[in-house]
Amino acid sequence: MPDVKAEIDQLMRAFLGAFTNTDGDRPNLGAVREVFVPQGMIINNSGAQPVVYDLDGFIAPREKMLTDGTLTEFSEWEVAERTEIYGSVAHRFSEYAKSGFHDGQWFEAVGRKTTQFVRTPAGWRMSSMAWDDA
Repeated sequence: MPDVKAEIDQLMRAFLGAFTNTDGDRPNLGAVREVFVPQGMIINNSGAQPVVYDLDGFIAPREKMLTDGTLTEFSEWEVAERTEIYGSVAHRFSEYAKSGFHDGQWFEAVGRKTTQFVRTPAGWRMSSMAWDDA
């Protein structure tokens, strides 16, 4: 199982790193499609109603914000995680932090993500993720 855990760790790093635009780096939102199954689902459950996205619906507004000056010097990282692997499915519960400038105002935030993974012929991929910001 250690190599499976390492693969899942790398998927999470690639997902979170896709949004980074610190020190002049350009975000790589194409990485979201690389780490997810094509039918992946991402859910923001921070508000009164869940907002459910397919991959394109999730990527498009974030790509705009991260490249048009709305969200700058942004990064997000895992603070802690618990991963459970059973056969060809896995689940990860993560605590994360993020920071950057939104419309010129510095912010820092934390939250939790729950991510499901499936083993595919191409390797492990994310199938769904839901998050709640604190």
